[in-house]
Amino acid sequence: MRYLPHTKEDIEAMLKVTGQSSLDDLFNCIPDDLKTKESIDLPEALSEWELNAHMEALASSNIACKEYKCFIGAGSYDHYIPAIIPYLISRSEFMTAYTPYQPEVSQGTLQGIYEFQTMITELLGMDVATASHYDCGTALAEAALIALRKNRKANKIAVSALVHPSHRQIIHTYINPAGYEIIEIPYTKEGLTDVDALKDMDDIAGVAIQSPNFFGNIEDLKAFKAVAAAKKGLFIASFTEALAYGLLKNPGYFGADLVAGEGQSLGIPKSFGGPGLGLLAGTKKQMRNLPGRLIGKTSDANGDEGYVLTLATREQHIRREKASSNICSNNGLNAMTAAMYLATVGKVGIREIARQNHDKAVYLKASLEKAGFESSFDTPFFNEFVMKAPVGFEQKRTALVNDKCTFAGMSLEKFYPELKQHYLFCATETVSKQDIDQLVKEVQ
Repeated sequence: MRYLPHTKEDIEAMLKVTGQSSLDDLFNCIPDDLKTKESIDLPEALSEWELNAHMEALASSNIACKEYKCFIGAGSYDHYIPAIIPYLISRSEFMTAYTPYQPEVSQGTLQGIYEFQTMITELLGMDVATASHYDCGTALAEAALIALRKNRKANKIAVSALVHPSHRQIIHTYINPAGYEIIEIPYTKEGLTDVDALKDMDDIAGVAIQSPNFFGNIEDLKAFKAVAAAKKGLFIASFTEALAYGLLKNPGYFGADLVAGEGQSLGIPKSFGGPGLGLLAGTKKQMRNLPGRLIGKTSDANGDEGYVLTLATREQHIRREKASSNICSNNGLNAMTAAMYLATVGKVGIREIARQNHDKAVYLKASLEKAGFESSFDTPFFNEFVMKAPVGFEQKRTALVNDKCTFAGMSLEKFYPELKQHYLFCATETVSKQDIDQLVKEVQ
């Protein structure tokens, strides 16, 4: 069922204005050697009902996590989402709102983003936060670029080997074409970034450390801040699990210059890998270097409170080639979702959810040890940890997916070849003691 809003007369009128005789003439600016000479081999069009049936068949081949027990985190986490949030975020005022360029007609959107930024700065212990970026990887890459622009005498950024592998790849994609270099900081036998190795590195514009790191272990951010400061570089703290700061001291407490993280845990479903919510915050000193938008509260001529787009350092239409970034996004709907989540659960709720995550992960680890798994690192963790599996576990793991609808950890060998037979496990508030006990029973 096709819907073409333009009639033949409409098209002819538009072509007359452009000075073209046909729609094909609109593409005359493209060189002939770049044009497709043959017709594209596409299947016949389907009716609306046939297309719906086809899409449903494709969808049924995927696995929906809500129907499975998932003991995998690795940057994307299962959390309960209060029922009020899907309802509120689906309202047309939020769902259809665009970038608030006109404050006089965008006060609701502007206030929502302002509240989001306020709560994110409180969560992370920073002065300002943008709203927002696509995901943690893009936010972290932008933070790396800020560090390199700030220190023009240095052309290297030091990145922990325990930063999420996908995020490290995104940093490479961002900065390699610009002639910068990434130096990887190795990790120790304790599953932590080697601060001593960092001390021997020179020409460093910034240091990026993830905590909890990709192994789930909690890094000593204070030590890395000291080394970064001694080298006159910016200290960038990263994270993939925002709820960890319901228990842990936040990056601002340790003096982070920039914080780049993932906000998917704040009310956003996993949804087959996306969307994410990139969080990027900094100190006041870094405020004008942050790409993205900063919303401020002010008053109008009548003294009434109002909200405005205070800074927009990334805007192509304002700074063009001088913009700090031309590929970040407002990502407003996800930012609004995170604001609703934080406001709904509150400080006490976040602390309680974080406590449940940690306690259940501790119970899962202890139970797996009793089932013959070996703890890879004797290091404090939040809700993820690494275990060396006994012989035969991979076959049991595959059977668990097929027969018991359970994902039992993620193999680390693909990302860290030296960690063969090591698996990353995760437990959040969505798994029960009975779920854990059943998993352990199946893998013994």
